[in-house]
Amino acid sequence: MRKSGILLPIASLPSQYGIGCFSKDAYEFADFLEKSGQSFWQILPLGPTGFGDSPYQSFSAYAGNPYFIDLEALIENGVLTESECLAVDFGNREDVIDYEKLYVNRSKLLRLAYERTNVENDTGYKCFTEKNGFWLDEYALFTAIKEHFSGQEWMSWPDEIKYRTPEALVKYTELLDKEIGFVKFVQYLFYEQWDKLKKYANTKGISIIGDIPIYVSMDSVDVWSNPKLFQLDNKLVPIAVAGCPPDGFSAEGQLWGNPLYNWDFHKAEQFSWWVSRMRHTFELYDYVRIDHFRGFDEYYAIPYGNRNAVNGKWQKAPGEELFKTVKAKLGNKNVIAEDLGFITPGVKRLLANCGFCGIKVLQFAFDHRDIDSSNDHIPHNYPENCVVYTGTHDNHTLVSWFAAITDSERTSVRRYLGDFFTPDDKIYLPLLSLVMRSNANVCIIPLQDFLGKDDSARINTPSTLGDNWKWRVKKEEITKELSNSIYNLTKSVGRLTYKK
Repeated sequence: MRKSGILLPIASLPSQYGIGCFSKDAYEFADFLEKSGQSFWQILPLGPTGFGDSPYQSFSAYAGNPYFIDLEALIENGVLTESECLAVDFGNREDVIDYEKLYVNRSKLLRLAYERTNVENDTGYKCFTEKNGFWLDEYALFTAIKEHFSGQEWMSWPDEIKYRTPEALVKYTELLDKEIGFVKFVQYLFYEQWDKLKKYANTKGISIIGDIPIYVSMDSVDVWSNPKLFQLDNKLVPIAVAGCPPDGFSAEGQLWGNPLYNWDFHKAEQFSWWVSRMRHTFELYDYVRIDHFRGFDEYYAIPYGNRNAVNGKWQKAPGEELFKTVKAKLGNKNVIAEDLGFITPGVKRLLANCGFCGIKVLQFAFDHRDIDSSNDHIPHNYPENCVVYTGTHDNHTLVSWFAAITDSERTSVRRYLGDFFTPDDKIYLPLLSLVMRSNANVCIIPLQDFLGKDDSARINTPSTLGDNWKWRVKKEEITKELSNSIYNLTKSVGRLTYKK
């Protein structure tokens, strides 16, 4: 299997209403992938986002992001008008997402659509709520209560509902009945539209690679409704939180702040929460990238309240037992393990024993080690069973990466390429060819790298807030010429699945 694909988050698609979504532009991108000879469309997590707008800090492990609902479809269905949508301020730049304006203005349109529907009598809606009630009921209640308390984190709610007394659960369910109905309506729209888009992509020969974060947000329905699954004290305060030790990204490490799993409780429950989560994820996607795979062998525990990740400690996790249980319950699935960072022999054993496909990143290949060393990310060392990226959503674009590395590292790159003539701002072109020619079964390239973008198009800079997850591609940048260029490269290296 020699195949390739493109990484482009849903949010980064062009669209008329402030953020990429399940609109006609998404269908056109699936067409673009097909005509470009690609086999995969990799996206980022689809969950609803909170503070910081990170898809890796979601309010739910199951729910979908309301921002991705296509407003044009609601116009076609007669529950919104084009003039109502055009009158809303979604921001004034087509290449940058304005999350504040989306947060303030987009839900108003969805509420208007809800008021104009009789969705409770819709057969499809009834089937959806029945099938997904195991997570939807709790999520709708959680979201309605959060709205009732002006967006406060659940840890700040009144004790009666923070600790989920039976009386309080009944009280708020009755009090917020209409808001609960609205939340369920929004999730129905999300899943209906996503299912339609995924099926369309599949008919074009495009498989969707989704992404499952290892952790959930502290301010999530998952923690509020299942506190025993996490390392919390009797006041529901985390004992320790997740992150990464100091590395090349950050001298102080990365303090993510997610609550850590109570693995003893998960084992006692035969990993039922994880089995359910993985089953749901494989209903959403064709392939699943498991984020921070190392955390299933050992996880980094940072004492709660620390201001950085320096004082964390590695703790053992039951990864092999977990994935054996998942396989026994769900069968063999297409898994990509994000095995980046400092990888220990234990992580390598876990990856091998699970049979998962690992990840290589070209940008990690040209560090201070010699290029003929044991660096796993240098192309001549790639095994077939891996997915290679020029960079991930956390990296520089290729153009900015090459500008940022040292002179000696640039020399190493050019020596490896056998190329001392291509201008710096075009060096991404032979680098794209390099990874596409590699032995890796799958090659995924961010769209920004095919476009030769600098870091103005970077998706995320780890350990920073305020300027991430905002980039969108302009519609006019997704051209026939670009498609032909990608197609010809894909054909020349034997990764083609679609022939013109």
